[in-house]
Amino acid sequence: MAEVQQSLRTRAEEFFRSLQNEITGALEVLDGGGAKFFQETWQRPGGGGGRTRILSEGSIFEKAGVNFSAVHGEAADSTDDNTLTFFATGVSLVLHPRSPKIPTVHANFRYFEQSDRQAWFGGGMDLTPYYLDEEDAVHFHRTIKTACDKHDSGYYPRFKKWCDEYFYIKHRAESRGIGGIFFDYLTGTNHREQEQLFAFVQDAGHAFLPAYVPIVEKHHSEAYTEHEKHWQLLRRGRYVEFNLVYDRGTRFGLETNGRIESILMSLPTVARWEYDVHPALGSPEAALEEVLKQPRDWAI
Repeated sequence: MAEVQQSLRTRAEEFFRSLQNEITGALEVLDGGGAKFFQETWQRPGGGGGRTRILSEGSIFEKAGVNFSAVHGEAADSTDDNTLTFFATGVSLVLHPRSPKIPTVHANFRYFEQSDRQAWFGGGMDLTPYYLDEEDAVHFHRTIKTACDKHDSGYYPRFKKWCDEYFYIKHRAESRGIGGIFFDYLTGTNHREQEQLFAFVQDAGHAFLPAYVPIVEKHHSEAYTEHEKHWQLLRRGRYVEFNLVYDRGTRFGLETNGRIESILMSLPTVARWEYDVHPALGSPEAALEEVLKQPRDWAI
């Protein structure tokens, strides 16, 4: 099993490294304003390292971060005083568009090994619009469903439900966005099953650009008002609340002495918090909040 894991570890790391290249290259072309990703390579004191790529003040993207990492070392077991060894590699991204007509998007795909468990995969992607466009929601979810169905018709409904439950802001009683898929601890009992899961993760990773890019292309030229921009900043505040209070990836990075700038690259450049704000009944803002209170099935 150790030899199989070592082989899978190497190939997973190579795939995530190439996926970062694929996505950042496409986003530079999409942004179209000449902005480029700044890259910083870093080393984790406890072992391993990564590449942080940030695009700032682009024509479309106010802030876009696409990270790759492959780290290893020791982490304390939360259940006792034992120390566990781990290896983790993956790619994680968050894109914050300038326009409130374009949704923020998040995706991450990862492979993890821990000394007391089998190796497993995790990840997913989800969409956070500021104004609801049902065609966008359907396109995003159907693209993801197609990638899932290639491997198992049960994946999409299972992982969609998991996403709705995970990206939920309990203290606000609302979802962070309109979901997508989320999965974790996917593991096989033998080499064949592990390879099948790796194939699924690769297809899910390659589905990100066709799921998101057409939405950006559809809306990037649309005009927007100061009121709409103000609403975007308020909703970004909710995004920050989830990431700092609930997100497992953020907590894992902090607990394993990860690189703080890379961990917090998911946060927007600007956000707002105002007291007791409620959108007007019947407004586009209220329509979004209604969906966030009650998730829908978009891919049917």
